[in-house]
Amino acid sequence: MISFNPLVRDTGSPPIPEAQGWAKRYNGSHGPLIDLSQAVPGYPPHPDLLKHLADAAGTTAAAKYGDIYGDQSLRDVLATELTSLYRGKVGADEIAITSGCNQAFVLVAMALAKAGDNILLPSPWYFNHQMTLNMLGVEPRALPARPENNFIPDPKEAEALIDASTRAIVLVTPNNPTGAIYPPATIAAFAALCRKKGIWLIVDETYRDFLPEAYGQPHKLFDESNWQDNILSLYSFSKSYCIPGHRVGAIIGGKAILDEIGKVIDCVQICAPRAAQTALTWAIPSLNDWRISNTREITNRASAFREAMAALPGWQLNSIGAYFAYVTHPFKETSVFKVAEKLAAERGVLGLPGPWFGPSQDNHLRLAFANVGVDSIREIPNRLKEFKV
Repeated sequence: MISFNPLVRDTGSPPIPEAQGWAKRYNGSHGPLIDLSQAVPGYPPHPDLLKHLADAAGTTAAAKYGDIYGDQSLRDVLATELTSLYRGKVGADEIAITSGCNQAFVLVAMALAKAGDNILLPSPWYFNHQMTLNMLGVEPRALPARPENNFIPDPKEAEALIDASTRAIVLVTPNNPTGAIYPPATIAAFAALCRKKGIWLIVDETYRDFLPEAYGQPHKLFDESNWQDNILSLYSFSKSYCIPGHRVGAIIGGKAILDEIGKVIDCVQICAPRAAQTALTWAIPSLNDWRISNTREITNRASAFREAMAALPGWQLNSIGAYFAYVTHPFKETSVFKVAEKLAAERGVLGLPGPWFGPSQDNHLRLAFANVGVDSIREIPNRLKEFKV
């Protein structure tokens, strides 16, 4: 009998397609589907970015292999932006461009940990992080992020979970799935813990461009003179520039760790998509005002979502942040999977059940409010007021 890699076989299937299957049974009786499942930009790319993508795709240069670490021009402009944003020096040689941020995490995990090691993940966790570690034979060790602490993990609790096989701690801020935004002081405390223990801190900042406009510097990690020794930051262009189909992300780290990651890159991707890199080289300095406008729109959607939840007795908004809301449903005796399935199939509101994001999430739903406009968000109370399971 043909066999499979048991580490892959025993990893759960991607949950998004299953949830989308529930939505396919919705008959439209309450209006158009309100899709709050996958984090997908709810507005199109800038038209000039689309033109640059099209123009670049038709060039001979875009059809050739590029640098393993990404096109120099893109790394240069990204380094300039990062240095300005974080007020700490980040060089172009401290950046690797990847085929999306999910791949960035795979590359980092492979470079840092072997089978039998463990990496601490904030729980509830981003399911692709957990799936990746499972398939590599690396234990995803749950670091509780508790509702009573606004879903922000505690460095002291993390320290108690570290052992000789721990290779890294992962932070996701703004968080997926809860939306929680980790304070700079908390991030700094985790960095100090990782330095003390001789392990890596991996900060996934996929949604950093959707922080409230007045938030300021997300953290001060790059202010440290030796940040390169144990800090890795992951970034995605997908949400900020509305190009998830073009698969472009980034890893920010010191040269020593990027040398190791480069070996994995050469086997997994060779180089990131060339046309998208060319277009983003133009977009980063040119579309700042457009990105700020999009952030304001997401902030408006968050406000509308808070108002919508306040109009729903029994439903509790536990956390909301740059892209996601984490809510508790009122049907305590009913499986959240049944609740989510019926919401999608009968009311046309598609969200994801909390257990997909880790243990002890049985009554929670993750709702990606940033996917839809304010008018659709305001419709949610009408869909849920008379909903029963």
